[in-house]
Amino acid sequence: MKAILLDESAQRLYIGNTPEPVPGDDELLVSVRATALNRADLLQRRGLYPPPPGASDIIGLEMAGVVERVGSQVQGWKTGDRVCALLPGGGYAHKSVIPSGMAMAVPEHFSFEEAAAIPEVFLTAYLNLFVLCGLKAGEHVLIHAAASGVGTAAIQLAREAGAVPIATAGSGKKLEVCKSLGANYLINYNEEDFAAKVLEYTSGRGAQVILDPIGASYWEQNFRCIGPDGRWVLIGGLGGSKVEQLDITSFMAKRIKLIFSTLRSRSYADKIALTEQFVRFTADRFASGKLVPVLDKVFDWTEAMAAHEYMENNRNIGKIVLTVHS
Repeated sequence: MKAILLDESAQRLYIGNTPEPVPGDDELLVSVRATALNRADLLQRRGLYPPPPGASDIIGLEMAGVVERVGSQVQGWKTGDRVCALLPGGGYAHKSVIPSGMAMAVPEHFSFEEAAAIPEVFLTAYLNLFVLCGLKAGEHVLIHAAASGVGTAAIQLAREAGAVPIATAGSGKKLEVCKSLGANYLINYNEEDFAAKVLEYTSGRGAQVILDPIGASYWEQNFRCIGPDGRWVLIGGLGGSKVEQLDITSFMAKRIKLIFSTLRSRSYADKIALTEQFVRFTADRFASGKLVPVLDKVFDWTEAMAAHEYMENNRNIGKIVLTVHS
């Protein structure tokens, strides 16, 4: 089959041939129609984020397509079903194999490109907001990089749960999109002290939850604006990964829960359980239009390298998608 492969010496992507994956008894073989970019893809291309043991070394953490073959033990799915799913790797390919429990039905009114923009970012946001941080109705949640794929998903999920999203982004255009998705408060981090604004918006109490893909460069400001018993989850290190000083007693005084989280390295069992919980919360909301994938730009998969460069320049609002064809 054809797939987007990596020339490791040049860190460049190209379309080549690779063996077709074979589904196991409880797996689905899916003919991929669209996949989407994630920051992890950029790191993997540069040799900085290898796939988990046993996962495909082809880049790509999500896909949408049509079920082509069903394992002998699979129940609930049939050939021809439209599905999307999270992957540990292998999304940049003409075909992909997934555990049947990780498949999600694509809503009838969604294109494959829209469906491919759901799994990684929405499951990441759901895991961290609700499973790990226990976000509740009425709580203030500070969402950094809020115009990103994860950010736009997190705003919508927090809104649907009755929480109060506070969005940070680097431009007025990005913040307008955040507002349209349901963010109650908007902060331009290039023009404002976000910690001071969060304290203002929460009448000095601080945010109960922080979703943080930035890391070190936001460390002090995040600590300033997180409230007592707050939950602060780190999902990336776009602003650096090393903090020079950490005063443990200050965290103890506020009773802060500091959580470090990744989705890719979790077990299949964890991902299946997460997918099932996520579908219960979101299926009707996607069908009704209350939740929507936010697409910035769709590239043909022959333009994968250009798509990576586009993401590296931080030009996107929402997801960058690749259309896959034979």
